[in-house]
Amino acid sequence: MYTGKGFVQSELGDVDVIRHNGLFHLFHLVLPNHDYIAHAVSSDGFLWRRVRNPLFIGEPGDWDDDMIWTMHVSPDPDGPAAFRMFYTGLCRKEGGRIQRIGLARSNDLYHWEKVSSANYPLSVPGPYYEHSVDEGRHWVSCRDPFFYFDGENRLLLVNARVPSGPKIRRGCIGLAREVSPDQFEWEKPLFFPGMYDDIEVPGLYRIKGRYYLLGNIKEDIKVHYWYSESLEGPYECFADNVLLPKGNYAGRITKTDEGYLVWNFYANRDSESRTTILPPPTELEVDEEGRLYLKSYSRFDSLVRDSHCCEELISDSRLTGNPTACNLRREDGLLLSTLSGYELFFMTRPARDFRLSFSLTMKGKGKCGIAFRCDDQGNGHYVGIDLINGLTQGRVWGENPADDIEHAFVYRPVQTGPFRCRGLDEWKISTVVYGGYIELSINGKIILRYVETAYISQERIGLYVESAEIVLKDLLLEELDGPEEEDHHVF
Repeated sequence: MYTGKGFVQSELGDVDVIRHNGLFHLFHLVLPNHDYIAHAVSSDGFLWRRVRNPLFIGEPGDWDDDMIWTMHVSPDPDGPAAFRMFYTGLCRKEGGRIQRIGLARSNDLYHWEKVSSANYPLSVPGPYYEHSVDEGRHWVSCRDPFFYFDGENRLLLVNARVPSGPKIRRGCIGLAREVSPDQFEWEKPLFFPGMYDDIEVPGLYRIKGRYYLLGNIKEDIKVHYWYSESLEGPYECFADNVLLPKGNYAGRITKTDEGYLVWNFYANRDSESRTTILPPPTELEVDEEGRLYLKSYSRFDSLVRDSHCCEELISDSRLTGNPTACNLRREDGLLLSTLSGYELFFMTRPARDFRLSFSLTMKGKGKCGIAFRCDDQGNGHYVGIDLINGLTQGRVWGENPADDIEHAFVYRPVQTGPFRCRGLDEWKISTVVYGGYIELSINGKIILRYVETAYISQERIGLYVESAEIVLKDLLLEELDGPEEEDHHVF
């Protein structure tokens, strides 16, 4: 878990992660000033250590003397021991209204030098793109670079805008081709869906023979993706092409020896805590139809310090004392039910940081879910699981300590996520609660992923039902070592 530091809230902005010599290298923006790019390293993706800041805004009069925006770091195809960082820069004399792409180089990822040449900075041209402040939104979008190299093609992707059509639907993924070292020629957009104001932090990846485009959409604050059999497209989408749910942004993919990891920052402006956080990564997979999905980070296994099986977790402790409620150990599993109304069944083991997993079957047309970080009154976090309609929701729910007559309670939905439920009789559920990070997986696929620090000192865990009968099998509670915020050893 990692966050920038700010007096009021986190300074963490868009992120990029590269793997090199056994370390993850995180580069991120620093908000709100955007005056430098920060750098941190980690061996496991959990604990990060800040190191030398690689890049700062230019001196007064330079093309990037106002702000630095999103960057992308990749190996230099013309220098086997070198790296390139494409980054976005803004200029003060233009009021920051024209975005350009600059370049910096490094031999070790720690020491960087900006490139000053006739080839940089790069600017989007007409006629394919808005290239003047007199057009469209009255600024020039040319930001969030991403360099793609497959041994043959050298493509630079940027967030850009086409010059015609409804103003709020001109967002596209612009394309420049590197025809010789550091020499780029602009081409027509790689992708223009005709839907969005911008497609931020684009990324292009070839996975299992298919090309996938990632884009971050401001309208819904989610990470989307599109696919194609050809590098040039056309790029299509599935009915649900959301890779990461609301609040997760600036998604980037890192290839490792084990597979693909997805990184992003999370920010929920409706939360009590407005801190922006880099959560643990997720593992990217492709299903039999070519859909991308995310699995929980396997290195959570290394954090397990104790585990408790079903028999140890059975409890007759209930929140409301519902007379129609039943808690019964049967041959086919643990039965929890209510005929009328609601009941929360507490577990015997409290835990603040944990992974809870079980298999679930349900009868009836009611509701069920998981509660955690609860006190004895049931104030805490709730994850509702609608097995009929295929919908989940994470929420904070409890008494308002102000005891206001009109607002006696807090009921704050944090995130909602759909899942496929047709044709299934049994669901495998897994929940990770790690510091402020909360994750719900169903049948091995992450559905909810958010950060929420309310009630973080509470430790009670339970399952609830309302007018339903659920049977739990293979119930397992694994206590985790809690997150360390940052390694402050000097590099």
